[in-house]
Amino acid sequence: MSFSDRGRRPGVLVVEDSDLIRAVIVRLIEEGGDFRVVGEARTGFEAIQKLHEVDPDLVTLDLEMPGLGGHDTLGYIMSEAPRPVVILSAHGAAGAEPALRALDLGAVEVVPKPEGTGPDELKWLATRLREALMAGAEASLANLPVRLRDAGVRRRARRVPADHEAPCVIAIAASTGGPRALDEVVPALPEGIPAAVLVVQHMPARFTHFLAERLDAVSRVPVREAADGEPVLRGHVYIAPGGRHLALRREQTGIVTALDDRPPLWGVRPAADILFNAVAGHYGPRSVGVVLTGMGRDGAEGLRAIRQVGGWTISQDARSSVIYGMPRAAAPFAREVLPLTAIAAAIAERAAAIASAAPREGRLA
Repeated sequence: MSFSDRGRRPGVLVVEDSDLIRAVIVRLIEEGGDFRVVGEARTGFEAIQKLHEVDPDLVTLDLEMPGLGGHDTLGYIMSEAPRPVVILSAHGAAGAEPALRALDLGAVEVVPKPEGTGPDELKWLATRLREALMAGAEASLANLPVRLRDAGVRRRARRVPADHEAPCVIAIAASTGGPRALDEVVPALPEGIPAAVLVVQHMPARFTHFLAERLDAVSRVPVREAADGEPVLRGHVYIAPGGRHLALRREQTGIVTALDDRPPLWGVRPAADILFNAVAGHYGPRSVGVVLTGMGRDGAEGLRAIRQVGGWTISQDARSSVIYGMPRAAAPFAREVLPLTAIAAAIAERAAAIASAAPREGRLA
């Protein structure tokens, strides 16, 4: 969806039951200058009415509303009058699981509400809200179909991998649309894949913990949020925690994960370029870089580094991406540009090839 040829600012319907918070959101959108508010709603039922009255280009939606809740309102919008929806979620862990469910229902992005309304917090909210609306304006809704999950799903039965150092590492970057893309890629990885998989998904702190839990429940490989100092083991997936960079360091026992609080890169923390450069430096030709859907260009320079050291590089194609910003920037450094549905098989094939060659190359560098 693009508004560049319409000669006007895209219109936004703001749905929020708190009069104070709604006034703040409206003011921040209007002051930003890129979008205009065309309607306001206090409840889900009012949102549906306004949706048809003002025909907004985008919607910001609170999840905690009386009467018709945010998830039901979102379900109506995406089934009856699809358009980009940005979720304004409760701050902290309490808002993480409902927000991830909203992404299953077709929301484009999630913006956590700050705990207060001080100048710094409002500045942060204005920046995040603008970025999310920009992402919504560029998003391909066709790649965000409603995905219903069985609330009673049980964790997949699987063998626990032996604690062996990974012969290679797969580094994956994703942003807007990334939780959907990861939901396609990670569960499709084979049990016992001879590689460790390190993932940077641009998400707020605490959200990544729930993302890891959800992926772990449906995957054949164990998935968890990375902690500092963990051995990088084959057959495991590590998700970078929101708000911290994920890198690597060498210890006497081998290569381990390293979390740090360096300033954001490309405006994000964790940043894929930091992870990719670390993987390239520690694993050289035994590294694989994958850039999935997302806004901006995080991951492109890191993918270049992985290719320069002889590693394998993959970017998602335009047709299957929700946002083709990051994959477009990375494509010049990709050996393969693939649809989302082909990426897990390509990762598994490359990991098997690297693992079979590793014993002939001596001890891991």
